[in-house]
Amino acid sequence: MIKDIQLNKPEAIDVTERPAFYNADSNLVTTMNNLEEGKVVLIRSFYSNGLHLLKELHTHLKKKLPNKTYQEQQVYRDTYRKLSNLILLEIVDNKLEVAKAPSIGWLEKLYPEIQNFHLTLPQVQGLNSSWQWYKKGISIPVLRNKIHPFYGVYFPTRFEHLEVFDNYLKRYEGPKKAAMDVGVGSGVLSLQMVKHGFQKVYGTDVNPNAIVGLTEFMGETKLSRKIELDYAPLFGKFDKPVELIVFNPPWLPADKDVDGIDEAIYYPEEMFPAFFEAAKERLLPDGKLVIIFSNLAQITNVTTEHPIENEIANNDRFELERTFKKRVNSASEKTKRNPHWRDLEEVELWELKLK
Repeated sequence: MIKDIQLNKPEAIDVTERPAFYNADSNLVTTMNNLEEGKVVLIRSFYSNGLHLLKELHTHLKKKLPNKTYQEQQVYRDTYRKLSNLILLEIVDNKLEVAKAPSIGWLEKLYPEIQNFHLTLPQVQGLNSSWQWYKKGISIPVLRNKIHPFYGVYFPTRFEHLEVFDNYLKRYEGPKKAAMDVGVGSGVLSLQMVKHGFQKVYGTDVNPNAIVGLTEFMGETKLSRKIELDYAPLFGKFDKPVELIVFNPPWLPADKDVDGIDEAIYYPEEMFPAFFEAAKERLLPDGKLVIIFSNLAQITNVTTEHPIENEIANNDRFELERTFKKRVNSASEKTKRNPHWRDLEEVELWELKLK
């Protein structure tokens, strides 16, 4: 199955028209005008020239756009993303052509069929950061060993929700024959369940990189026999009811179509109704449905609606057993985003049962 999965990766760019060039001697005003007119700019000479241009782009946009409210920050980030993705780097023989550039293994691992192409500078930055995490591994407080997240797979950088789930598993008194992890991602929740004695965990994900990456991570170890994966939405091929269903969905409603790693951050309107309808058929009569969520959308005024509360109030499928909440650690004073939201944010664990 793994060989048949098409990985998500930045699309290789074939530059057909002569681009503008940027190096240390280039005129910044002209370069900014080129970007705002939608023209491609190719970085020359040194990798650091690209980083300098990105810094100057931030300076340029801060003078033009307000950047205080949550909505203003979204507009700022969208504008920055649009313009920065017009800045390109050339790849030759699966290596960056500019001098003093980082060595990024993904350029060969993800593009075995081509050697010479272009990518945007933000894409290269993302590939570089991902490669470092992948090589070095990431320590997760609730796990014994590091995880090595594959490119394009969300992994946690905050751990309060994982700590709440770990405490729940410590107190869990139900049977541990089989569990389901919907949206397995980098596999942390599944690994937690295995750690706490579940004999079998079934995991699904709509992100092909999550399935390929976790399969590669497990290799031929015992984990590969305890965790079974399927590249599919919701419950995929797994239709046999289980004792525990765990779902850590995106915490923010989408206001537009999303794909790639954004699917781990924003949920479409139809996702929760479809999940609850399918979960009803996959949960044993005495089983538990656990959803890990947050009040982030409410405290940032994105929406006043809470999809789990809506399900309990308006449908006849599940009832609330109990909830656990934990305040998120305050934002660092160094953060560039408004930190008062973090002072109000709570992670939530909702335990539901069938009516």
